[in-house]
Amino acid sequence: MFCRNIYIENFRNIALADVDFCEGTNVLIGENAQGKTNLLEAIYMTALGKSFRQGTDKDVIRFGEEYCFIKNSYTDSIRDMEISMRVFSDRRAKRVEQNKVKVARTSEMVGCFKVVLFCPEHLSIIKDGPSMRRNFLDVAISQIRPLYMRSLQKYATILKERNALIRDAEENRASFDSTVDLYSEQLANEAALITLYRVKYIQKLKKYVSECFLEMTGDRELPEIEYISSCKLSEEDCFDIERCRSAYRELYLSHHDREIGAGSTLWGIHKDDMEISLNGNRARIFASQGQQRSLSLALKLAEGEIIKDECGGDYPVFLFDDVLSELDSGRREYLLSNLHGKQVILTCCEKNDIRADKIIGVSNGIFT
Repeated sequence: MFCRNIYIENFRNIALADVDFCEGTNVLIGENAQGKTNLLEAIYMTALGKSFRQGTDKDVIRFGEEYCFIKNSYTDSIRDMEISMRVFSDRRAKRVEQNKVKVARTSEMVGCFKVVLFCPEHLSIIKDGPSMRRNFLDVAISQIRPLYMRSLQKYATILKERNALIRDAEENRASFDSTVDLYSEQLANEAALITLYRVKYIQKLKKYVSECFLEMTGDRELPEIEYISSCKLSEEDCFDIERCRSAYRELYLSHHDREIGAGSTLWGIHKDDMEISLNGNRARIFASQGQQRSLSLALKLAEGEIIKDECGGDYPVFLFDDVLSELDSGRREYLLSNLHGKQVILTCCEKNDIRADKIIGVSNGIFT
C-alpha cells in the first residue's frame, strides 16, 4: 500500500497543496512550524477519520475559512483508490467519500487506507499512563478489525449514559436502581468483546516486539506484554468470552455506592492497561530511558508487521514525525535499515544521513 498523492485545501497553515510521493522513503524537510506535521496529520485523517492531535475536527480548518478538504489517492495490493474528506466550520458532521461515493459514517472508512504513525509522544508510551497504551491498541486494532471500532463506539455511548445515571443517582435513586442493571449488562457485553480483541492482538504483538527489541539492542533481556483487565482475569481466561462477560458484569453490578461517590464508572476496558516488562520487571518503572525508547520503537514496527500479516502482505504507510532527532544513532540506524519494502513519509529539519528516494521542501505551508 502506498500514498501516490495528497491534495489539500485550507488545512491548518496549508492554503493549497498537491504533493506526489514515491513508493520508498519520502523526506519532508523544513524549519519548525512550516507545515510538515500538518501534511502528515492530513494523511492520517484519511486513514483514521480523525486527527492525532488534541482538539476538534474544526480546529484543522485554516483560520478564516469555511471548510477544509483532503483527498488521498493511494494504491493497495489490488487497485488505485481514493478517499476524500471535507470538514465544515458550520457543521458537526464531515463529508467522506470513497472512490467518489459518499460514506454514511466516518468509521466505515477506517481500515481502507492504513498507516502507522510514530511521533515523539510515542517514545513515552512505556512510561506514560495506561491511556497512552490503550490508545495504541485502539488505533492499531481498529485498522484491521472494523467490528472492534464499532464495539468501542458502542461502549463509549453506553458508558456516557451510565455515567450520567450515576451522577444523577443521589437526587434520583429510584431511577438509578431501576435502570443501572440494564446499562451494566450492555456494558459487560461490549467490554468482553473488546477485551478479547485486545488480548488476541497482544498475542501477535509479543512475537514481533521481542524480535525487534533483540535485533535492535542485542541484549538478552526478553520483553513480555500482558493485558491487565479490571476484572483481574488472566489472559487465558480473557479468551473465554462468556467468563469475561460474567466477570465484567459482576463488577458493573456491584460497588454502586463507590461509583456514586466518585460520580463515574470505576471499572471497565476504559481503565484497563497493557503492561510491558523486561525479564519480569515492569519496564515503566525499572527500564532505562534507552530501553523504554527501544520498546516504543519495537511496538510501532510490530504494528506495521501485524497489519502486513492481516492484509495479504501489504505494508501500511509509515508516518514518522520528527522522531529521528529524538533517537540516538544506534536506534536511528536500526529504524532506517528497516524501511526496505515500505513507503515512509518522514519529517525532519535536516536530511543528514537519511537515504531518501524523494525530498520535498516545506516552507510556510508550501511544498516544493
